Amino acid sequence: MKDADLFVEITKILRSQKLGVLGTCGTAGPFCSLVGFSFEKDLSHLFFSTPRSTRKYANLAECGKAALLVDNRMNRPEDLHDAQAVTVTGTVRELKDPERERAEKIHIERHPYLAGFSSSPTTAIFSLEVDEYSLVSRFQNVMIMRVKR
Repeated sequence: MKDADLFVEITKILRSQKLGVLGTCGTAGPFCSLVGFSFEKDLSHLFFSTPRSTRKYANLAECGKAALLVDNRMNRPEDLHDAQAVTVTGTVRELKDPERERAEKIHIERHPYLAGFSSSPTTAIFSLEVDEYSLVSRFQNVMIMRVKR
């Protein structure tokens, strides 16, 4: 698959799903959380929000790296061969204004029901600066797209 085709396929999966599983790690060990995510059109950054009082926040602040898994499974036996999963890896950082304001706008546009939550002073908006996308399809076909800066 050509890079342009891979970009289109990854974008299609990200657009079709609004939730992903965020993997973090800290002193207390690894941890996974379901998060609503949004993303830049060029796929260079993904955004998500979390209260500052969570284990997820503590892990992100401590480690600075994360992985987000987004998949299109439908909980059917065929999913083992038909579903696609994208793992996004990179560096995370809490955004401050004016970056936060811009990311929050993108995030709320995709998740309008999170407007009050995302704009709360107790909620952090994080940016996942993408290093790599790994697309798995047909159970074991793996394609890698690295993000150029």
